[in-house]
Amino acid sequence: MPYTLHPSEKLVSLFKEKPWQGCNPATAQFLFVGLDANYAADIEKSLPEVFDYLHSGVDFWRRTNVHHPFRLPRYEGSGKKYHDKFAEIGFTSKHAELVSFVELLHLPTVGVSSLNYGDLSMEHLHSLAKIFDSGTAKYIFVSSKVTELMRQTKLFPWLQKKPVRMDGDLAVLREQNGRIIYKMHHFSCYGWQLEMLNRQIMQIRKIVQDL
Repeated sequence: MPYTLHPSEKLVSLFKEKPWQGCNPATAQFLFVGLDANYAADIEKSLPEVFDYLHSGVDFWRRTNVHHPFRLPRYEGSGKKYHDKFAEIGFTSKHAELVSFVELLHLPTVGVSSLNYGDLSMEHLHSLAKIFDSGTAKYIFVSSKVTELMRQTKLFPWLQKKPVRMDGDLAVLREQNGRIIYKMHHFSCYGWQLEMLNRQIMQIRKIVQDL
């Protein structure tokens, strides 16, 4: 099966209402695009703070000084590595209204997923395409697997197999109207990719510092 819908009705309901994390992607300045939002099966009991976060990621960040509940000290589950690495960029709570996480799949999952085009919501994809074309995000970041699935949908005709150019250690996939879409390594990568990811993080950190 390509993916398993998360068993928490509460979690699924929140994603149907707002299929993103952090601030609204339509108003973000930094947009990080993933495949699916994956949570532990027992998330309601093991990390109930997730629901406060999903109600308002901006308020959660400002209140706790933590950008995502997976960064809370007692949490050691899936997704922690990703968000620990993401935190190295250096965003602080003053950036809470600028940062959004959005996935190609509009629903939360559990376990290992292997998404294909047929799993995705056309309505959600059209919303993403609109954000890419005319949203407020100046910096959009996608991984290789995300770009592969985006290409399958045929809704992003500007997405070519080769980057437009290299900007330091980040591949530029599109530049239009003050928006730039970068391809970068996944924040949970390891092995030979990690050295490149560290350089990419340093480059994004410089962008944030220059705001």
